[in-house]
Amino acid sequence: MHSIQRRAGILIIGLLTLGIAGCNEGRGGKSSATVSRSNIKSEDQIVFFPSYGYFDAKTKTWTFDVHGHVFEPEDSSRRRRALISVVRKAADIEEDSDSAALLARRTQPFLVDNERGKKIAIRIGDNTYAVGRSLANGHFSTTLSLSAAEAKKLLKDNAGAAIGYQAELRSDDTRPFAGRVHLIAPEGLSIISDIDDTIKISNVTDKKEMLKNTFAREFQVVEGMAAIYRTAADKGTVLHYVSGSPWQLYEPLSQFLSTSGFPQGSYHLKQFRLKDSTVLQLLASQKKNKLAAIEPLLKAFPNRRFLLFGDSGEQDPEIYGELASKYSDQVIGIFIRNATEEQADDERFAKAFNNLDQKQWSLFDEPSEIEAKVTSLIETN
Repeated sequence: MHSIQRRAGILIIGLLTLGIAGCNEGRGGKSSATVSRSNIKSEDQIVFFPSYGYFDAKTKTWTFDVHGHVFEPEDSSRRRRALISVVRKAADIEEDSDSAALLARRTQPFLVDNERGKKIAIRIGDNTYAVGRSLANGHFSTTLSLSAAEAKKLLKDNAGAAIGYQAELRSDDTRPFAGRVHLIAPEGLSIISDIDDTIKISNVTDKKEMLKNTFAREFQVVEGMAAIYRTAADKGTVLHYVSGSPWQLYEPLSQFLSTSGFPQGSYHLKQFRLKDSTVLQLLASQKKNKLAAIEPLLKAFPNRRFLLFGDSGEQDPEIYGELASKYSDQVIGIFIRNATEEQADDERFAKAFNNLDQKQWSLFDEPSEIEAKVTSLIETN
């Protein structure tokens, strides 16, 4: 048991201290084949993750990914008890406290029974599409296309810039497992936002506090950030939420952002499973992983302009500075929340942003300090 606890503790703490990785597992090729239904059992559940789509002017089609996870909830197991115990001890959480109860709920998604080989089908409008079979980690993913005419009809029906879909299940299974895709125009303004210590207080640099804030406390918002993002969204800006958190935390994170007033957007989290090679990603470079999550967005929308929001707790300044140098026509603003009590004239920032004009980046303590600058960029782009 001690060996199990030690390994689980190392992996969880490593998971929460490393950076961002894109999700590339479980991806299939383009698919528009009509299929019958998903073959999941009544005890299985599906979670779909919000994605984005882009328009191909040559083919007059919208291309997008569908990505989700199929699993069976696990209420009790030796592994789960070991995981709860090691995180509780690492964060100094009393066993019978309210925090311990929250900890039990937050860790549950990490030890569900991932369902391998499940055939998943979804319905979009009047059509049903195959989105592949689930892998050993329960994830499935594929790329689909819709004609411009189909997308226009769906957007009209849904009265927004996102189209909805839901799992096609057996006729006697009426559970509404739903997802959405944000169809993003070739031109316009986008925000790519980190989550931890940028819009949600996590205290990543203090590992004990980070564990508590992630697993044993209600999430805390960075006051004022939601208002800035809402103003941007109201003026047509689209949002992409990027985080080093694993997909297992997607549901509490998305609920938190929604109830805190943040606009909807696509999510880009990390693949993680205790049993397979994704554990090795915990040792990967944060820089490499974060670039892998963000660069596809910049490449998919070469004519859009981007604002990058992050914090000083880890490597956001260095990563964003490199992206701004490489994609100088697209990245027009970088905003770094000061989570480490640094100064804007510190050598770190001079080095990270050495190829940028001073006006292109800002280090801020309070969101009110950047509100006017962000509004100006929104209105001129």
